[in-house]
Amino acid sequence: MPADLNPIDDVDRITAAWQRERPDLDVSPLQVLSRVSRLARHLDLARREAFAAHDLDTWEFDVLAALRRAGAPYALSPGQLGTETLVTSGTMTNRIDRLEERGLVRREPDPSDRRGVSVVLTDTGRTAVDSALFDLVAREHEVLSELSPESQRELAALLRTLVRGFSG
Repeated sequence: MPADLNPIDDVDRITAAWQRERPDLDVSPLQVLSRVSRLARHLDLARREAFAAHDLDTWEFDVLAALRRAGAPYALSPGQLGTETLVTSGTMTNRIDRLEERGLVRREPDPSDRRGVSVVLTDTGRTAVDSALFDLVAREHEVLSELSPESQRELAALLRTLVRGFSG
């Protein structure tokens, strides 16, 4: 007897119960979005574990990653970092202070603005973010291993369409 290609999961049970209890409602969005929510929880845990293995919190990785993605000389203004990581200037100042204390970033005068400051990724910070990214990507490949490369591209395109509505 062939294995069921789409076995019942918790979301199927939940939506079936809602359909039974509230047949007047179309609960079909739960089929997609409850799974996305559950997947997000698993991904958040995997991210936290990958970063913790490198003695980083998620917010620390986010700041270091923004600097690393900026390319050489791996420097951004505090305002640019706030925009990249979606936090307020006060929060970013605190985060920069804490990362600077750990030797992961340093502040330097902004060469293009005498009144400004640049936050620069140190060699220690670059090593930390590169190592954490390596582990993160490995874990995410594992999460997606159930899908073919074609299915991954298709899913990415579908999710891009949904997320586009929330982008600034």
